[in-house]
Amino acid sequence: MKNTLKNLTGFLMLLLFATGCQDDDSTFGNVTTPSNLDLSYEIVGANQANPNGDGSGMVVLKAHADNAMTYKFIYPDATSDTKPAGLMNKRFTTNGVNSYVVTVVAYGTGGSAVTGTITVVDLLSLFDDPETTRILTNNGTKTWYWSAAEQNHLGVGPNDAADTEHNFWPYWYGAGPFEKAGGTSSCMYNAKFTFSLDGNQIRFTQDNGGATFFNKAFASIAGGNGSEDICLAYNTTGQKTVLLSPAESVVAPEHSTGTQMTFTDGGFMGYYIGASTYEILEISENRMVVRAVQGNDPATAWYHIFTTQDPNAPTAPVFTNLVWADEFNTDGAPDATKWSFELGGGGWGNQEQQVYTNQNATVSDGTLKITAKKENDGTYTSSRLITHNKKDFTYGMVEIKAKLPSGAGTWPALWMLGSNYVENPWPGCGEIDIMESVGRAPDVISSTLHYPGHSGGGGDSTSKNVAGISTDFHIYTLVWTVDSLKFYVRDNETDPLPAPYKIFTNPGTPFTSNFFLIFNVAMGGTLGGAIDPGFTQSAMEVDYVRLYQ
Repeated sequence: MKNTLKNLTGFLMLLLFATGCQDDDSTFGNVTTPSNLDLSYEIVGANQANPNGDGSGMVVLKAHADNAMTYKFIYPDATSDTKPAGLMNKRFTTNGVNSYVVTVVAYGTGGSAVTGTITVVDLLSLFDDPETTRILTNNGTKTWYWSAAEQNHLGVGPNDAADTEHNFWPYWYGAGPFEKAGGTSSCMYNAKFTFSLDGNQIRFTQDNGGATFFNKAFASIAGGNGSEDICLAYNTTGQKTVLLSPAESVVAPEHSTGTQMTFTDGGFMGYYIGASTYEILEISENRMVVRAVQGNDPATAWYHIFTTQDPNAPTAPVFTNLVWADEFNTDGAPDATKWSFELGGGGWGNQEQQVYTNQNATVSDGTLKITAKKENDGTYTSSRLITHNKKDFTYGMVEIKAKLPSGAGTWPALWMLGSNYVENPWPGCGEIDIMESVGRAPDVISSTLHYPGHSGGGGDSTSKNVAGISTDFHIYTLVWTVDSLKFYVRDNETDPLPAPYKIFTNPGTPFTSNFFLIFNVAMGGTLGGAIDPGFTQSAMEVDYVRLYQ
């Protein structure tokens, strides 16, 4: 049980005044104004060693008045909660030690009321998530939409602490791409969710186009009969405040960001399930997965996936905002904040001959150099760099300026793998080969998609002849949208983007979820083929990699 310390100074700060009718109104019966309003609070986790609490920012607010029917707690950010019993568990999330003035209104019969204030003094909150704040709001204003083209953009599963295999994803049901575009759910994809940064507060507005998609259990709120999930006219105007706090769910830490967001005054996102708190399972610059427990059913959790691309937009998005890059301008090891090494040998599923080390990749003279070498004992070493858990993303334009190694047996690749490859092994996780080449076929590049039913040699693939890929730098470009994956190559930045040499229609799952970058040079294997006995070493050089969204 958490220790609590009752702050008696709160009583000294109590200010009371009464409001109500001058005369009894027979319409309401006898009007009895509350009296003797007592306010107090307890800081959760406070003791002699930790007088400011346990860092959770949690406070138990208590209110009692004679003849009171209900109590309204009003906080400094103008948000509020109403509690008939006068007991409120409140989390304040401003980082550090802060004090908060809380106004309490005790309501009696006939609209009578008495009001008081109490100051919560020196409360410690250690929670701060500036990265989630930045991504939600773009440190200004940012609009999100339903990721209608993505499988499971609306889904449901169990909320069971014991069911660790199924309590973090829509195990029971997941909506297919644009499944809710017609019928009783036709309003759903019209919703726009805008987050704005106002000082240190996150504000939220929802434009539902006049109608909201209701879970049938809550349809009566908007005049429905509760027989089915349905779009109903509903007013969502008005600004809400978004409070970020530590996640409090049954989901294991490895499946969540650890942050939840709570919308004040009954705010919600999109599908009305009687919930205002959403745990953020995943978030990137243009994709967010959230989880919320149904308001009237604690055994049920709903999942929503949002994107920054309007599903009703008439044209394909134009990616011009540079959100991540590595220009490779600092000599030494690759930037550890952006890249991780994958190490070892064993063939890597393709009978490859090299062992990956952290010694074969270095940055010098403005380029990343990944060097495949033949060691003195006849074995081969190379390096493999990934951005997993440092830059994972969905959709955008990736540009990579690179010069490839040479020699029969070399197999350089600039590619991407689905971020959920652990729980959804290849090819289920998906693979996007932006550029692959093999030394035995000079001046030929290929681009390929691998996914279920299209793995190995059955991948959706194309090849293109490009002169001088091992002697000159070329810019390899992927433009990835909800509709398509387009591949380009050009000689330099001054050239306009040419027509794509291949356009793949986006097949949907898994190419609607997060991927990460991989740069490597393999040796031999099923695609690299026989290695030239005279091979000693050769490097792939990367001038830069840039991601636009």
